[in-house]
Amino acid sequence: PQGLSMDASKKVDLKIIIIGALGVGKTSLLHQYVHKMFYEDYRTTLGASILTKVLMVDNTSLKLQIWDTGGQERFRSMVSTFYKGSDGCMLAFDVTDRESFESLDNWRDDFLEKVIPREQDFPMVVLGNKIDLCDRQVSKEMASAWCKEKDIPYFEVSAKNNINVAEAFETLAKQALATYKGIYESYLTDSIKLTPSDKPKKSCC
Repeated sequence: PQGLSMDASKKVDLKIIIIGALGVGKTSLLHQYVHKMFYEDYRTTLGASILTKVLMVDNTSLKLQIWDTGGQERFRSMVSTFYKGSDGCMLAFDVTDRESFESLDNWRDDFLEKVIPREQDFPMVVLGNKIDLCDRQVSKEMASAWCKEKDIPYFEVSAKNNINVAEAFETLAKQALATYKGIYESYLTDSIKLTPSDKPKKSCC
């Protein structure tokens, strides 16, 4: 973290990115969370757009900068340039589109490959969107099993009916904050360890 100040534990800016295949409802999920409205505009997100949301987590004021990315394959290399500096990642798929679920591995691998330093336990959640529709192709069990194997929290959500959307974002925010605080604390500790290997001094009483 750059430019850390002592009050960083009270006010923190975090970058969250939402990725996944085309048409899974990433933009709708974001608008539901930030504006509490269902955004039914089918224009494809080109590159990325950013929305912000401020919330309190563990007495800390968090400003989430949420990056909404395009899911089209031809934008994949451009989208991956937005990964840098992310504090948390949301993987989204559409429960009525099996292909969008099967592409999660690729999205996750691509993300972890480009996030430096690579951390296997990077703050991440998976969202299975459109549970309000009846023509489901991916069962809750199937998605849960994939997430359990990778140790990622899974949320069944509906951007349209506002089901579990805030819970998913807040879970990711808490994970990202915990990781950020861990980095912040180790940064402080490292900056204190400026003296060359101190040998314990003998003291007499």
